[in-house]
Amino acid sequence: MRRGWFQKTVAVARVVKPGEVFSPSSSPQTLGKRDYVFIVNPNGANGRTGESWTKLLPQLKARLGTDRNVHEKFTSGPQHATQLTREAIHEGAGAVVAVGGDGTLHEVVNGFFDNGELTRSKDRSESIEPKTALGLLPMGTGSDFARIFDWSKDVNKAIDRLCKGERKKIDVGRVIYGKERKERYFINVADLHLSAKAGFFAGMHKQLGNLCYVIGALRGFQGHKNRDLKIRVDGGEWETWSNVTAICIGNSKYFGGGMKITPSADPSSGDLEAVILRDFKWHDFLLKLHTLYLGTHVLQKNVFSMKVRSIDVTEVDNFSNDDYPGTYIQADGEHLGFLDASISVVPSAIDFIQ
Repeated sequence: MRRGWFQKTVAVARVVKPGEVFSPSSSPQTLGKRDYVFIVNPNGANGRTGESWTKLLPQLKARLGTDRNVHEKFTSGPQHATQLTREAIHEGAGAVVAVGGDGTLHEVVNGFFDNGELTRSKDRSESIEPKTALGLLPMGTGSDFARIFDWSKDVNKAIDRLCKGERKKIDVGRVIYGKERKERYFINVADLHLSAKAGFFAGMHKQLGNLCYVIGALRGFQGHKNRDLKIRVDGGEWETWSNVTAICIGNSKYFGGGMKITPSADPSSGDLEAVILRDFKWHDFLLKLHTLYLGTHVLQKNVFSMKVRSIDVTEVDNFSNDDYPGTYIQADGEHLGFLDASISVVPSAIDFIQ
């Protein structure tokens, strides 16, 4: 998905040649609270992210001036941003800034966690403040998380906030999924069934920009069937929900290139919004598509919205049909796997530069 890379650290004027393997031992500097590490996906948005970053870097350095040291690190492939983020936090960086779309942001957010706990600097002192903060320069295809700050069309607004450095604690969501009970964190929206299946196929066509979401939806509908699922909210009793089309659990409001799917979600609220769509047909989406962008779909009779701190979802039946791999799960537009899923909020987990 992300091919070709190089790594360069501006503050120490060291250039790693293309193709050279980067490891923590090849970067001798120790980071501090004045150091901002920018994690860049150069292949994001069909290569436009890398091009935009090159043009933006002189402006960014000039704006940050002597208050911050700017370090840039380029990703080489899936999960590399997570590794680079953990390294920066271990070294005590003041902030790690995701440069790219929601996929890059998703990986950076996961770097703030390690084996189920928050990643910490090497001295592991709880008393040292401020902790490493999360920043964002939205330059990707969707940039849905940035929409809640009205940054998605003007990266200069994001730069203004990085320069001010004001922090706000935000929640993240956690997904424990599959029979292996793997773990992943999300900052935006996790979703199940049709929307996750559509997202899986959309990810194969990201080179087409926002058109990928249309193609994903069309392919998602192929062979789709609404399913009965068992759902448990906040550790209560299991209930069977019939004819479920999709379940979306939002820490924030938007997904899929601007759909306001969980319109009441707030990443500082300490809870998540779960929206359950039932008994939707393909023509329902055509007729009601505009409501998904406005956030008014939650007023439809077959749409249910609730605030939750945790939600568990499993299949009613055990499937052995090779044509049905299971109910799809994705988080922040990234395919994770298939049910079972336990989704919960981690309140005030990260300091975000807003």
